[in-house]
Amino acid sequence: MSAIYLDNNATTQPLPEVIETVARHSFESYGNPSSRHSLGRKARQVLENSREQIAQILGATPGELLFTSGGTEANNLAVFGLTTGTPATIAMSPGEHPSNREACRVRQQQGWRLETLAVDGSGRFDPTAPSWNELNWNDVRLAAVILAHNETGVIQSLPPFMSRAAEFGFPVHLDGVQAVGKIPINFRELSATTLSFGAHKFHGPRGIGGLLIREDARLSTDFAVGGLQESGRRAGTEPVALAAGMAKAIELWHQSRTGTSERMIQLRDRLEQQLEALAGPTVVNGGSAPRLPNTLNVSFPGVDGEALLVALDLEGVCCSLGSACASGSIEPTPILVAMGLSPDLYRSALRLTLSRLTSQDEIDEAARRIAGVVKYLR
Repeated sequence: MSAIYLDNNATTQPLPEVIETVARHSFESYGNPSSRHSLGRKARQVLENSREQIAQILGATPGELLFTSGGTEANNLAVFGLTTGTPATIAMSPGEHPSNREACRVRQQQGWRLETLAVDGSGRFDPTAPSWNELNWNDVRLAAVILAHNETGVIQSLPPFMSRAAEFGFPVHLDGVQAVGKIPINFRELSATTLSFGAHKFHGPRGIGGLLIREDARLSTDFAVGGLQESGRRAGTEPVALAAGMAKAIELWHQSRTGTSERMIQLRDRLEQQLEALAGPTVVNGGSAPRLPNTLNVSFPGVDGEALLVALDLEGVCCSLGSACASGSIEPTPILVAMGLSPDLYRSALRLTLSRLTSQDEIDEAARRIAGVVKYLR
């Protein structure tokens, strides 16, 4: 039985053009970009061209882009780099990705206070909730927010945070790992201090990502020392071929972004409708809010999620119950709990995520397989 891959929020398959780009530059541009000879200069040119291309697509300047090993490192660099000095308060949304949440918890162990702000039933900020009025905003030194949720695909409502950030003068870090390469991003218009992303979420190579850092931001980046790479902000020889591959991946998305987005929305909605028809009742979590084009989080009341996942794997459907970084955990997904879902709903929630490579035939076959398993387990 052929596998149907619906776990693209965990990672995506690199596109052929990306693989070719990485392979070509691994062979042609192998020089150290810090070297002053001709091969080093050639590698530096490829690196800086990639930086400029990525920054332009994301509405940033080349000087605002710091290359990292991926989204996790980028989130860590932002949280730790923006929380130096006397401990104060970090405000965050519930259900943050572990790379954000655990970095904040490290600071909590060092005396910082963590405050989680309430969300509504779709997972978007609810500024009318008591926690928003009870928070001492004057003591906030960082707000860490996931821009598009990796579990539900819900795109966060930023104005409530940004208005307070402007009023009280604290920096905002956006975890953009699931957003970049799926929805248009303009770093300048977002008014955030930092924004993270990782190439393997949008058909790029694994092992490369980036952190956008606003030019006027005061960010400590001395966690990897030993060299002057990345303008002295991150030591270590830059992976030129991977940077070129990431630039190619985001270029390919940018060139076809409108058509790709519309197609994925159609396929996502087709899957949603077929699951309701064939395996109802179903509940789409976050379905009333703006979502990523590729993400469907759906609950099957009366079904045990762990049993569902195992059975679907045997049926060749690759999907997940939670983020890949939390696989093996039996704890409920925090964002679904924060949204107010009942245990029956969050324990039976399945995350199905598409990519530009997903076909309609795969969607129809996946719906058939999932429905058969759900009926059997019920």
